[in-house]
Amino acid sequence: MELKAIADFLFEVGMLKRTPRSGFQFLGTGKETVAEHSLRCAVIGYTLSNMSGISDTSKIVLMCLFHDLVEARTGDLNYVNKRYVTADEEAAVKDMTANLPFGDEIRRLTEEFNAKMTFESQLANDADQIEMILQLKELGDLGNPYSREWILTVTKRLRTEEGKQLCRSIMNTDFSAWWFKDKEDEWRMHAVKPELSEK
Repeated sequence: MELKAIADFLFEVGMLKRTPRSGFQFLGTGKETVAEHSLRCAVIGYTLSNMSGISDTSKIVLMCLFHDLVEARTGDLNYVNKRYVTADEEAAVKDMTANLPFGDEIRRLTEEFNAKMTFESQLANDADQIEMILQLKELGDLGNPYSREWILTVTKRLRTEEGKQLCRSIMNTDFSAWWFKDKEDEWRMHAVKPELSEK
């Protein structure tokens, strides 16, 4: 096993922690790195796989983790960028994984994700879109007036019934509800008692 190649690969993967998702500059608020996006995307993929009950969970999670791997080399091109710039993503992922003992698997997973032909790849693609919907819903709840229109556009890309069901639940949930749930009594216990006014 070529450990030097693996070390190089892992350092390169670290670039995703410093690579911003570029669409937020057009939305006007919010920021996120590709690594942050990929982490929640993988958790969503796991969730959708469990909702379906008939899919290969590990394959979906791996597709979600690796689907934007090439952006360590290409950067994140949003839809405006792509009108003028074409990234050779196939070449990028091939070069990134050429010397890895598990490179063939990463390339196969990436190709399957991009082809969107299998049920697992469709769930993984829905996870990718739902991660964006979650981020947009958070920004909308915080007052961004454009997020709703963006959500409507992204929602049209969903392919599976599981993805559509989860999206409906997200849209009916305040992004901070999990934080405030069942906390009122706890906060009341720790509240500072107002000082008695002096007579």
